[in-house]
Amino acid sequence: MSSNGGRAKGIIAKSAAVLLALLVWQAAAMALDQKILLASPVDVAGRLGTIWREPGFWGTIWFSFRRIALGFLIGFAAGTVLAVIAGRFKIVETLLWPYMITIKSVPVASFIVIALVWLSSKQLSAFISFLMVLPIIYTNVLTGVKNTSRKMVEMAKVFRLNWVRRMLYINMPQVKPYLLSGMSISLGLAWKAGVAAEIIGIPDGSLGEMLYEAKAYLNTVDLFAWTVIIVLISILFEKAVTGLAKLGFRGLERL
Repeated sequence: MSSNGGRAKGIIAKSAAVLLALLVWQAAAMALDQKILLASPVDVAGRLGTIWREPGFWGTIWFSFRRIALGFLIGFAAGTVLAVIAGRFKIVETLLWPYMITIKSVPVASFIVIALVWLSSKQLSAFISFLMVLPIIYTNVLTGVKNTSRKMVEMAKVFRLNWVRRMLYINMPQVKPYLLSGMSISLGLAWKAGVAAEIIGIPDGSLGEMLYEAKAYLNTVDLFAWTVIIVLISILFEKAVTGLAKLGFRGLERL
């Protein structure tokens, strides 16, 4: 079987699974017959067709997007740099260990509440996104750095390769799969944590505020519609970032 044929079958299977899930959702909504408890996918789809026309819709998306994206980018950069340094110097890894363990262990809600003491609600989603991304990228990149072949490193020293060539031809291929894996995981987590921070902090004009208001007014249709929008934005952002990263790696490999 060709790879294209297998890919096509995979897409068909996933599409069928999504359709089945929607049918189950619709059947559950019809059986319950209480829109305030469970909105149907038909109602949500209808709301999605009108919600984007409302004033402030795009401004709300942009408000949350730029903050969560900023938090992710800072967390990604900081995690990568710290991992490279920790891979080179054992003392740095030891010193960073308690911080990374703490960030990974403490519940997100606790960080959100604590951060509200220091930051304004508008800064909260960026900080929480950064905090959630940092240990994932750090751990993955550090694992990749540690798994770099020592024989390859010694060979590079023998042939006196400069640090740029070492990075391109030795370190980068080893770190690449770990970096891409950490990126994929942390992108989704950044959105989940960032929106959760907005729901608690309720900054004006944010996606979190829209979810909070929909819940407060028992507007389940809007609650589901905004949730679908957040999921779609998260998926598109993940595809765009990972796609650019893979493109960047391919460009470096051609050098």
